[in-house]
Amino acid sequence: MEDLERLYDAVLAGNAKAAVAVTKEAVEAGVDPQVLLDEYMIPAMDEVGRRFEANECFVPELLISARAMKGSVEIIRPLLSTAGAEPVGRVVIGTVQGDLHDIGKNLVAIMLEGGGFEIIDVGVDANADKFIDAINAKKPHIVALSALLTTTLPSMKNIIDRLSQAGVRSQVKVIIGGAPVTQDFADEIGADGYSDNAGAAVTLARRLMGLN
Repeated sequence: MEDLERLYDAVLAGNAKAAVAVTKEAVEAGVDPQVLLDEYMIPAMDEVGRRFEANECFVPELLISARAMKGSVEIIRPLLSTAGAEPVGRVVIGTVQGDLHDIGKNLVAIMLEGGGFEIIDVGVDANADKFIDAINAKKPHIVALSALLTTTLPSMKNIIDRLSQAGVRSQVKVIIGGAPVTQDFADEIGADGYSDNAGAAVTLARRLMGLN
């Protein structure tokens, strides 16, 4: 199939209709779905993340690009599992107890999935037990905690403390993010990493997995 750059361009522009159409064409033409992911979708989202960090684009653009990529990923996901493509890592993600905001969490989840990670999403208003159960059931490498409200920051510390009490803290790397979160706060509560945007979260997760 010619011109797979159209997939890169569609994700970069946030054109979900075009991204899905090109992905379907490519799959029907026998293009390896892993190639579509690794050489076109992920680089496009990397570029979106770079632009976001450089203040060349903003959250709306980031979201529409992420949605375009999600549409394409949903087409190739069954093919990747059939082909035996191993995820680069497994991440349990959720918005912490007391917080019902999910846009940031969903964006990070989409970006991580696009980056080759398997995602286990425990939703919003998630207490420590939800995370502990997911760790025991799914054996993730990373736990990602999200919060938008300053009032829910203590929930992050509580969850990390409970992971220690449950004996599972040493099994995972914990990363945190959200509007009120800072590196100082991450250090204070014993998180392994902090990210202030979705693109950087993927870089952080890959670094913690020893992939960068």
